[in-house]
Amino acid sequence: MFDEEKSNKKVLTQHQAQLKAENYCAYQERAQQEVRDKLYSWGLNEEEVENVLANLISENFLNEERFAIAYCNGKLRMKGWGKIKIKQALKTKRVSDQLIKIAFKQVDLDEYERILNHIIDKKLREITSKDRYTIKNKVYQFALSRGFESDLIFSILNSKEL
Repeated sequence: MFDEEKSNKKVLTQHQAQLKAENYCAYQERAQQEVRDKLYSWGLNEEEVENVLANLISENFLNEERFAIAYCNGKLRMKGWGKIKIKQALKTKRVSDQLIKIAFKQVDLDEYERILNHIIDKKLREITSKDRYTIKNKVYQFALSRGFESDLIFSILNSKEL
């Protein structure tokens, strides 16, 4: 049964995969590993995959640094993720530590703190408890789960009147 499913799967030629991969990369920024996995799923062998990747990189369809910066900014602004969570997600996409550092250098620290402040304020409005310690703990845990650094969370929480 498994062999039947595999044989029914459409296998692309290298040229077809190249064109399809260009569209895939033009739609949004992609990590090299995402594209590599996609190419393998289209039935290409290792040599063909590496050839297509090399072409995508040389034609600037695929740029790991550009991806890391876009991913970092998108997750921060759209999802409200902190640097710790973003770094973990980039590592799962096999982005190098050097590129992660470059991406984080692009983050405006004032904006980063504003986003954390907004997340904390929103969470404070949701908590019904009157106990100051419970409120601080719940907000701290929530911000920590979003991937923000504990010292930054504490400094913002301590600046608020609770």
